[in-house]
Amino acid sequence: MSVNMLSIKNDEKHVVSIGSVAGSDVSISTNGSATSDIALKALDSNNSFSKEKPSLLIIFLTVLTSISGFMFGYDTGYISSALVSIGDSFGEKLSYGDEQLITAATSLGALIFAFSSGVVVDIVGRKPVLMFSNIMFIVGAIVQCAAHGVWTMIVGRFIMGFGVGIGSLIAPLYISELAPSRFRGRLVVLNCLGITGGQLIAYAIGAGLNSVHNGWRIVVGLSMIPPAIQFVSFFFLPETPRFMIMKNKVDEAVKIFKRTHPNASEESIMRKVFALQVDEADIPGNPLKKWWQAVVELHTVPSNFRALFISCALQAIQQFTGFNSLMYFSATIFKAIGFNNSTAVSIVVAGTNFVFTTIAFFLIDKLGRRKMLLLSLPCVIAFLVLNAIAFHFVDIEFVGNDAIVHGDTNTWGVVIIVAMICFVACYAVGIGNVPWQQSEMFQQRVRGVGLSFACASNWAGSLVISSTFLTMLKNITPTGTFSLFAGFGLLSVILIFFTYPELSNLELEEVQDILTGGFQVKKSIQIVNARKLGSRINMEKSDDGQSLSSV
Repeated sequence: MSVNMLSIKNDEKHVVSIGSVAGSDVSISTNGSATSDIALKALDSNNSFSKEKPSLLIIFLTVLTSISGFMFGYDTGYISSALVSIGDSFGEKLSYGDEQLITAATSLGALIFAFSSGVVVDIVGRKPVLMFSNIMFIVGAIVQCAAHGVWTMIVGRFIMGFGVGIGSLIAPLYISELAPSRFRGRLVVLNCLGITGGQLIAYAIGAGLNSVHNGWRIVVGLSMIPPAIQFVSFFFLPETPRFMIMKNKVDEAVKIFKRTHPNASEESIMRKVFALQVDEADIPGNPLKKWWQAVVELHTVPSNFRALFISCALQAIQQFTGFNSLMYFSATIFKAIGFNNSTAVSIVVAGTNFVFTTIAFFLIDKLGRRKMLLLSLPCVIAFLVLNAIAFHFVDIEFVGNDAIVHGDTNTWGVVIIVAMICFVACYAVGIGNVPWQQSEMFQQRVRGVGLSFACASNWAGSLVISSTFLTMLKNITPTGTFSLFAGFGLLSVILIFFTYPELSNLELEEVQDILTGGFQVKKSIQIVNARKLGSRINMEKSDDGQSLSSV
């Protein structure tokens, strides 16, 4: 069977001439649905390519890219410990308003660049944009280390937010475009492990330097090392083959596939390239025209809009369950309920997050994204309710910049810590990881723009929560605040049950077939279950000495 290269002409008629595939010549008009069908057929015949284990190069690239996730988490972790001591360096006690502004500045910077980088990533590439984020991390850290006032600190965190926003968009995209579909979920979770690992390390360093004068500056200064490593390393590493095809650099795409999938046959690589070329051929024109067309398609093509709705909704759910408010202000909360070394207590919370994210790494492709969400979110809600009840009996009154405790912290303070640890565990297994699988929702031609909208939803939610959390504690009480988060979580379960299909083990290009004609939750579950059953049958045949056929 011969598979020749595609010849694509982006003229006014948008005609694609395709070489022989499976022994037949094909010439099609790029009307969208026809090309998608052909691409899916090519992918079906190319299943062995997608099912192979990730190569050492892909694993290395994933770990290196996860430094972006590490920096995301490190930023969340160090600011929690810094907020309880930074006022001493500035010669004034920080107000709750100051703490919220310092914290929210990163979210605002991330929101701006997460949205705008979706335009740039499809023009200049995934790798250069990710390298630019490293520069923003370093510049932001330098400004913060030199800060001697609240507003300088805010500016430094705002600049660092540029890097966080870009990294939150590009890292999962880069990983998912390289990963075999069977292992895509686990490889993207490695980026989430980077986030939780960054939080844990930042808390640990912050606790160790808690008694050191200006120790928080050391914690911030250390954050310059990981982005410097990533920046230098990416000079020697490849772009994604999907981006190369977008730029009509097919030969380069083939070379990258051969490097990242060394065990794949020449034929399977060419079939993969064929499918991606057909998908990309649907939008001719210059990058700006393609970007605008992608924006239009996201909102007018039903399958794309469903992908956009689901991905944005999941990112909003992640924020409005209140997790990031806990990570940003955990030291402040524990200090308010009477724990002397509040930063050390926060390490336990961050450690729990890391451990259960590791568990998610092993479950996400086996158990499935949808099932993990529907099993874990009810537990998240239950522990939010328990926190609300416990805070009622602790009875904290906020007076000015001080928190006065009227209730029993010996018993209920312990309940709060246990409930928060359990909340974090349930969050990490499900909603903490699944939304970052969002790149699998979108077709190649709208993926960059779609991801920018999704990440912007995350950072818009983070901005709202981080800039209002302490105010909510003061005005509607901690009990009211955690009850609000629980109520949002309940609505989220209903939304996910009816609109989120199961997408594990599906090709990136296959997902659109699921989203065509509705959310098709039942159909997606049937397809994934059938594929898993077929894989088990083939494995049994292989054990009996028979050849393993593709599912």
